[in-house]
Amino acid sequence: MKTNTLRPELLHKMDAYWRAANYLSVGQIYLYDNPLLKRPLMLADVKHMLLGHWGTTPGQNFIYVHLNRVINKYNLDMIYVSGPGHGGPAVVSNTYLEGTYSEIYPGISQDEAG
Repeated sequence: MKTNTLRPELLHKMDAYWRAANYLSVGQIYLYDNPLLKRPLMLADVKHMLLGHWGTTPGQNFIYVHLNRVINKYNLDMIYVSGPGHGGPAVVSNTYLEGTYSEIYPGISQDEAG
C-alpha cells in the first residue's frame, strides 16, 4: 500500500512557520518588552498579568499551519474560528505572519517595529 506523505521541503517550511508562530505567541503571552531578546531578560520585560494560555497555543498554531496547507492545495474558501480568550495570541501570531494583521492594522508593520 502506497501512502502519500508531504515533501520534506514543505514539512521544513511548515515546521519553521509553526515555530515562528509559537515564538510570537509566547512573546505576546509573557513579554512586555524585549521580544527579540537583544539583551538578557529582566523582570521588567515580563508581564505582570498574563493574557492568553500557552497550553492551547501550540495546538492552535499547528492546526492553523495545516489548514493553510489544505486551503492552498485545494483552493478552499474557509475560515478558522477561535475565541479571543486563551487562544488569542495564536490567531494574532498567524495573521501577523501571513500579513493579514498588518493589512487590517497598518500601524503594525511586518518588521522589527511592528
